[in-house]
Amino acid sequence: MTAPGEAARPKPARRPTIKDIARRAGVSESAVSFALNDRPGVSQDTRARVRRVAEELGWQANSAARALSGERAGALGLVLARPAQTLGVESFFLQLVSGIQEVLSARKIALLFQVVEDLGTECALYRRWWAERRVDGVLVVDPRTEDPRPQLLTALGLPAVVIGGPAAPAAVAPHPDAAAPAAPPPDAAAQPPLATVWADDAKAMARILDHLYGLGHRRIVHVAGLPGLAHTERRIRSLRTEAALRGLDARHVRSVTTDYSDAEGAEATRRLLDAARPPTAIIYDNDVMAVAGTAVAAGRGIPVPAALSIVAWDDSALCRVTHPRLTALVRDTPGFGRLAAQELLAVLDGGPHRTVQGELPHLEARESTGPCPHD
Repeated sequence: MTAPGEAARPKPARRPTIKDIARRAGVSESAVSFALNDRPGVSQDTRARVRRVAEELGWQANSAARALSGERAGALGLVLARPAQTLGVESFFLQLVSGIQEVLSARKIALLFQVVEDLGTECALYRRWWAERRVDGVLVVDPRTEDPRPQLLTALGLPAVVIGGPAAPAAVAPHPDAAAPAAPPPDAAAQPPLATVWADDAKAMARILDHLYGLGHRRIVHVAGLPGLAHTERRIRSLRTEAALRGLDARHVRSVTTDYSDAEGAEATRRLLDAARPPTAIIYDNDVMAVAGTAVAAGRGIPVPAALSIVAWDDSALCRVTHPRLTALVRDTPGFGRLAAQELLAVLDGGPHRTVQGELPHLEARESTGPCPHD
């Protein structure tokens, strides 16, 4: 009974069943099953009538039942093992997911997205998804230098595309806008043959160094992201290589790691500016840290770019509305997501495991970089 003054709770809508369709269409339940699953045994007129009734009732196939019968689950998985507090302000993953979703929605495929605490939890989740047939394949992000996921996914037989990381390619396909023929990403031979899409961090770092070196900067620090991530290590190695090619002192051109957050970006900036010989230019691995570093400099009365030049690795609206506007690497992140989703769907459709190079970003010079100040 409903208590006095308490509104009666509406009953939840009942999902239509095959029995409901059969009753309204005036056919047997087996005929409905044949019609909805494109199997022989019913006439074209019956098949059309059953499908029309199913649509009128709002019937959808049960994904769990489809999986048990050997059909696809109609979903792809994406797991992110990062501190949750670092995600709310970073635009990269929102743009990446928007590109992925654009491709999947056209095929009426769902994206199952989950944030977990660590890599071990991510691997356990893959095992559970595989056992429950929850997803047809997964998109793997943040590849590590020592990464158990490729071996696990290969052993499970769960199709995957690694976004941004090494894989051993069966074929190499350059992006149409790539500056040079694609080559396998570093350490590719050490990994199982998973499909991958990747960006050339080394050439991107070279573009930044070319810009800053041309402006006269010789003390340059790279405020990097999480240590152990493959792309973080590639950027760090690239900075060392590019600095050596230009004859720069390794003591004055170096990298420091953070968790990508504005708090750690700001703290790293404070430590750098407190040094006896502070850098004249700082490269930040994302837009959030670059904006935080700019705010630290402003709070200390250090003019940007007159006394300090700042570069953001990833461009965003933040970079364009901050004063001064930040010099940044501009790339099509949604396009990178679309590319990853297309490769995974191609694998699911029987295509080869390819390595595809994404578009090389270009550096857009804005007001945050300028000639090196005289000591």
